[in-house]
Amino acid sequence: MDAAGQRRHIWAGIWTQHTNARATVKLEAGRTREEVAVWLIELAAETPAMVVSVDCCFSYPAWFLAEHGCKTVFDFWQKVSAGYGEQWLARECIGVARDERFWGKPHKRPAVFCGDGLKTMYRLTDWDNKIAQSMEGGDVVRAAKMKGITPKSPFQIGGSGSVGTGSLRAMPFLLRLREAGFRVWPFESARLDAKKPQPLLVEMYTRLMTGAVAKSNESARTAYLKARRKNDAVYEGISRGVFAKAVGSEDAFDALVSTMEMVRYAGEFAGLKATKDAALLLEGLTWRPGVRG
Repeated sequence: MDAAGQRRHIWAGIWTQHTNARATVKLEAGRTREEVAVWLIELAAETPAMVVSVDCCFSYPAWFLAEHGCKTVFDFWQKVSAGYGEQWLARECIGVARDERFWGKPHKRPAVFCGDGLKTMYRLTDWDNKIAQSMEGGDVVRAAKMKGITPKSPFQIGGSGSVGTGSLRAMPFLLRLREAGFRVWPFESARLDAKKPQPLLVEMYTRLMTGAVAKSNESARTAYLKARRKNDAVYEGISRGVFAKAVGSEDAFDALVSTMEMVRYAGEFAGLKATKDAALLLEGLTWRPGVRG
């Protein structure tokens, strides 16, 4: 996505609690990834007890990190930033063999990720959120949120709804935020309540926040938000301007709903602890209400 596309599609929802107990909600676009990183670092300097969610995969399956000699996710981010990310994204590589495990238009899913190998192209958190709940014994409420959605792997870098491209392009900026003092869950514990609080980064999957809704349909977005504003106290204070932005753009809609659901469960973030699970320490974990690691 070029700079113009980034400015059009990257939306941020901002919820601010003011000293007079009044809260405001804003929706903003117009920034590139680079500009978003600079903006967040500036915001964190003013408000260090800040939680930021990013709609992308923070990592890849543990076996892939191990294959590349990465002992931590931050090692992996360094490798992505050093040029591997763009190499994996290249449809054709001059002088370098293309890693055929990265697939999507015009390349089909490789045989290694078919049949018994299907599960290996997902992280544990992807499998749990996108596939496992619809299987026997799964959580029917969580399964309903994924109804009609084709599960995506971070190895998919082309085609509708692919998540790999945006994730790889985001990782250098995630690394930059961590180097600027952001904590990254579940690899690190939150320090929002410390004497010197630090901002917190969490991975978000917007479908887990919105539930089943035809987000690409403006009428569906309108009906969803009208119902929320009428029946849900968390959404009551949304201004007409913010409402109009969310109705007019699927990306803005995702940003707004994700922000408001974070507000609903705001009390959970300070208690987030670094995971002790060896696989999750490499793969990461998508935040959703109630998850602890």
